[in-house]
Amino acid sequence: MKLGRLGVWYGTDKLDGSQLRDFVRTVENNGYAALWYPESRGYESMSLAAFLLSCSEKLVIGSSIANIYARDSFTAQRAMVSLNALYDDRFVLGLGVSHIPLVEGVRGHRYDKPLSAMSAYLDGINKVAPAGDLPPVVVAALGPKMLALSAAKSRGAVPYNVTPKHTAEAAAVLGPSKWLAVEQKVAIETDPVKARALGRKELSRYMVLPNYRNNWLRLGFTEAELADGGSDRFIDAMVLWGDADTVKRGLREHFAAGATHVCLQPVHADGDFAARDRMLAALADT
Repeated sequence: MKLGRLGVWYGTDKLDGSQLRDFVRTVENNGYAALWYPESRGYESMSLAAFLLSCSEKLVIGSSIANIYARDSFTAQRAMVSLNALYDDRFVLGLGVSHIPLVEGVRGHRYDKPLSAMSAYLDGINKVAPAGDLPPVVVAALGPKMLALSAAKSRGAVPYNVTPKHTAEAAAVLGPSKWLAVEQKVAIETDPVKARALGRKELSRYMVLPNYRNNWLRLGFTEAELADGGSDRFIDAMVLWGDADTVKRGLREHFAAGATHVCLQPVHADGDFAARDRMLAALADT
């Protein structure tokens, strides 16, 4: 399976079936190689993957991420194999440990130590794989230990809410033979006030999650910069904004830092899908 250079990440729970179908076609018609989607409180991940695959012809569809507490490793492995058998090897199983509120508060499970939980889960998937052939599985890895685990037991990593500095660090841990598919939020908006307001709204739900906060502190941001919705410096690092050329330059910084694939996430006002689609068209040749 070839992952390609540029993809799209999008919060699919905000779309109904007809909107999802149209969105998949927009992504594919603009020439993007892959479409990545999350698993939170809405669509079940494997059901959604089947629908997205059925709506497309060439797109690679990737979960970013499927929650390891939502299904056991055997079920995840069979879903991955089934989807690839039925849809021409176009599915990448992205896995993550999720967050305590979603695991314990929503699902009612106990949140185990992330590294050991993911390691055991990957062992469960890999034990039925052909010898020496890792299946198309990637891990939502931020810290160096999870990145090293991704390199050892999967095809690579799908970091989220990161900067080119993190991309360079991740590339060094993963090595040149692994996928490094980096998510990056983008907004084609030249007004700083409007752009940062969009960014703060989009990032607000992540600001309270320890996994992300700890990684931002590792990257050199301070607690003060993460307070009150985030400083301008922090928001500007998390959301590339400006005209199309400015945003493209920012996306290329991830490639220069070692990313093998960048999945851009269009940030727009609620319901303004026309703005989303204009961004996808404008950035497709990055």
